[in-house]
Amino acid sequence: MHAMQYDITLPADYDMDTLHARVSRVGRLLDDWEGLGLKAYLVRARGVHGSPVNQYAPFYLWNTVEGMNAFLWGGGFQRLSDDFGRPTVRQWTGLAYEEGVAAGSPALFAVRRRVPLPDGVALSAAARDAAAEAGRLAREEGAVLAATAVDTSRWESVSFSLWEHGTPKADGELFRVLHLSAPGRTALPGGRQW
Repeated sequence: MHAMQYDITLPADYDMDTLHARVSRVGRLLDDWEGLGLKAYLVRARGVHGSPVNQYAPFYLWNTVEGMNAFLWGGGFQRLSDDFGRPTVRQWTGLAYEEGVAAGSPALFAVRRRVPLPDGVALSAAARDAAAEAGRLAREEGAVLAATAVDTSRWESVSFSLWEHGTPKADGELFRVLHLSAPGRTALPGGRQW
């Protein structure tokens, strides 16, 4: 499993309805993308749920590198770059994935938390703790799914979870889910990834 995300921070006076309309128009294009586990079309609006910014920040879990590369180099990402400019794309190696206790419910909210792995910490312990966090989140009421991954270029872990309600039991930045493309969600490997 590979995780990927890019953040597009928009002007404070940006009409977020424009972004909602864009996702309504193009969200279905990845509903059957080969190699994609899931893509959560995430937004947060300035002043809502404590967000300091207007932001579009899709989060992906990929089953295959080929699917991810086809998206990045084969045209899917180009449409976004044409509309918003080319953002930096963050990538993480998967540590754990768990379906949540509310796995059959629609995902309405997402939480993302990025945490640096400090020098001097045993990497095996840090990875084990991050994987355990995915399991803990998945067992919380309202959890649709949870995943953790690590960026070894920055030694940073990311915890990502989807929720059926706006009061998740997870720390981090809260986003609304406008659409969920999940063609390969059932193929995402569960549990620890090593």
